[in-house]
Amino acid sequence: MEEKNHKAEHRLQLLKREKGSFTGVRDVNSFDEKEISLVTEEGILTVQGEGLHVTRLDLEKQEVDIQGRVDSLVYSQGIAKSKGGEGMLKRLFQ
Repeated sequence: MEEKNHKAEHRLQLLKREKGSFTGVRDVNSFDEKEISLVTEEGILTVQGEGLHVTRLDLEKQEVDIQGRVDSLVYSQGIAKSKGGEGMLKRLFQ
């Protein structure tokens, strides 16, 4: 099979600081009700707030939707490599 090496366009849309939609997401590092850490095409994106939930996750399409009160969005440089080269969700569902 041919491996996909295309770089998806990274976009984010935030509606009333309550609902977010992100594209260009390679992986989810971690998430809880106060913080969601996403590996994007533009680096690590940390979303902080209250009552945060991942409502839709499609890593094949590189899309994530979240819900909850968003207080901050912060980018870090570089792409984090998770343990064993696999993301947290892949490890959970093995």
